[in-house]
Amino acid sequence: MPSSNIIPVILAGLFISSLLEPTFGADGRPGNHKPNIIFILADDLGYGDLGCYGQKQIQTPSIDRLAAEGMRFTDCYAGHTVCAPSRCCLMTGLHTGHALVRGNANMSLRPEDVTVAEILKKAGYKTGIIGKWGLGKADSTGIPNRQGFDEWFGYLGHAHAHNYYPDFLWKNKEKYPLTGNVVVRGVAIKRAQYSHDLFTQEALEYINRHRGHSFFLYLAYTIPHTNNERANIDKEGNGMEVPSDEPYSDKDWPQAQKNRAAMITRMDRDIGKIVSLLKELDLDRQTVIFFSSDNGPDKAGGADPAFFDSTGGLKGYKNSPYEGGIRVPMIVYWPGKIRAGVVSDQIWAFWDFLPTAADIAGADPPGNIDGISILPTLLGKKQKSNDYLYWEFHRGGFCQAVRMHHWKALRYGMDGPIELYDLSSDIQEVYNIAVKHPDVVARIEEILKTARSPSRRWRIR
Repeated sequence: MPSSNIIPVILAGLFISSLLEPTFGADGRPGNHKPNIIFILADDLGYGDLGCYGQKQIQTPSIDRLAAEGMRFTDCYAGHTVCAPSRCCLMTGLHTGHALVRGNANMSLRPEDVTVAEILKKAGYKTGIIGKWGLGKADSTGIPNRQGFDEWFGYLGHAHAHNYYPDFLWKNKEKYPLTGNVVVRGVAIKRAQYSHDLFTQEALEYINRHRGHSFFLYLAYTIPHTNNERANIDKEGNGMEVPSDEPYSDKDWPQAQKNRAAMITRMDRDIGKIVSLLKELDLDRQTVIFFSSDNGPDKAGGADPAFFDSTGGLKGYKNSPYEGGIRVPMIVYWPGKIRAGVVSDQIWAFWDFLPTAADIAGADPPGNIDGISILPTLLGKKQKSNDYLYWEFHRGGFCQAVRMHHWKALRYGMDGPIELYDLSSDIQEVYNIAVKHPDVVARIEEILKTARSPSRRWRIR
């Protein structure tokens, strides 16, 4: 080849190589290889259940390390105070004034419901979910494979997910039998395969399978949710189901509390395995990990949030519109893009995840969602804030809640009095100061009137 032609050929080769290599812009937005996105969701984990949020008794070194090397949020909120609507908000970018699912009902997403998986799949991502879904019955339009996920392994329904030793799980559209587990009336009488361990193994295999391609993994663990059905028949009411209570076997605690702590530490161990694999595959700097919980800690089935101060001193538990029911841990880890050790008081909620993931992927979110991207905060840049966060609750009567800047407001019924709290000085929501701030109450009243759309399924009672 003439020497005059060598340089153009070399340059062409370098250009092609650059298309194949993972690259990222200075602002953290994707270049030719888009960042992998992993969202790890715990189930009924409290704001105060992690060492990095003040927990003193339960060991969570892997998650604490994510916080130390990433960003820990103090004011992040779940989509709801119970499972199904919270997950609906996470997947669709809508708060419970607009979401299809606004309470813990067995409902299926519709074809017109757009999920974060659909957005990322269109952006070229491989998409997978492992764990608990809760947004679609078998053979319905709401199953994960019909809502943007290429691969799916886990529980479809909430009650099925109570049992950590089920006799089957779902793998895509088929039942996947678990040999050795024998179940009678929702409770395993023979236990061989622990579902959480299977989820971790599947997650590791998923990452390995897609190591050369941009992927989105939604890893929805069921830990530390209680097995309600087992608790109903256990003489001590213990539904905290785990293969071993290590490393807490020698503690002078009630057995249910040993088990709950062991469940959380087991999950922490397995998150450490995932991070280690990403580092081993040299994918850690190409991967954004979100970690959170679907709502506050439960007070059922042997769980005792007061024993470990699982709410971190916040008022209320799961099923409560107060901070303990909806404020959740949120850690985001992205080496090289997120500055290590940052603690952020940015106020955001689950419905902000979809536009954030779309922003990371360089994709456009739907125009009719409630969420905003918090990618600027992750990258240490100036952030637009939500005007307010809105929730509504339908269990035991209608209730609404609003977080607006440092104000938190609640109202039971459409005509009930508004409770108003200043979270900057009263994070435990002790002092109702509505009468002292009529201007704030008037603004809240307007939000409560306009933040929701009517729903045939979720009527105001």
